[in-house]
Amino acid sequence: MRYALSDSEWRAIQPILPAKSRGVPRVDDRRVLNGIFWVLRSGAPWRDLPGCYGPYTTCYNRFNRWGKAGIWDDILNAVADAGDADVQMLDTTIVRVHQHGACAKRTATTNVGRSRGGLTTNIHALVDSKGLPIRLALSAGQDHDSRLATDLLDRLGSDCLFLADRAYDSDAIREFVRMRDAWANIPPKRNRKQPICFSPRLYRDRNQVERFFNRIKHCRRVATRYDKLAANFLAFVKLAAIRLWLGVYESTS
Repeated sequence: MRYALSDSEWRAIQPILPAKSRGVPRVDDRRVLNGIFWVLRSGAPWRDLPGCYGPYTTCYNRFNRWGKAGIWDDILNAVADAGDADVQMLDTTIVRVHQHGACAKRTATTNVGRSRGGLTTNIHALVDSKGLPIRLALSAGQDHDSRLATDLLDRLGSDCLFLADRAYDSDAIREFVRMRDAWANIPPKRNRKQPICFSPRLYRDRNQVERFFNRIKHCRRVATRYDKLAANFLAFVKLAAIRLWLGVYESTS
């Protein structure tokens, strides 16, 4: 089956999945996950899920239930433990919101905003030196890139090199990084009056975060936002990130 988990990918993820010791046995986790990854990669509606993955309602309900229970976060944190903590990069990409994702109730949390491209959502990503994701978050399309910087950097370790573009050149972010005994290598804005220490040679590696966005946007559920709720769209972004990590585990097994 296309986009299905390989044996080595399944072995890496299986121990992290929640165990069910009582009641009716749960439908095969691997088959359900393959169905979820098929929707992620193809961008198709849940109702168009092929029959080989079982009822679409099973996959959809599992996707929602595990998202609310924090299972996708647990899996991403577990697989990202192998990340390079010495170098971290932060950036934002913008995603267009499809008309099907723009009609949520006013009381719902959507993180949909209006920018030059229409209705959009920002994906904020903190990655390591190989462009593998560590932390992910969403904001409305009109929000500034640096809005969630300190939230994503709250686990920044000492002696870490932090790379970001000019959008993150602010005294508050630089001080936040400095207080954690890390070094921020950010190109200064043109209107900055006092000189700032900056290494163009080290900054060249920042393209890894751009490559990360290119890779996850191969998944059509990420490249275009079809989900009304921010939690569901962020869950798909995390699943795309998990799949990147599983590919690394497979290549080293």
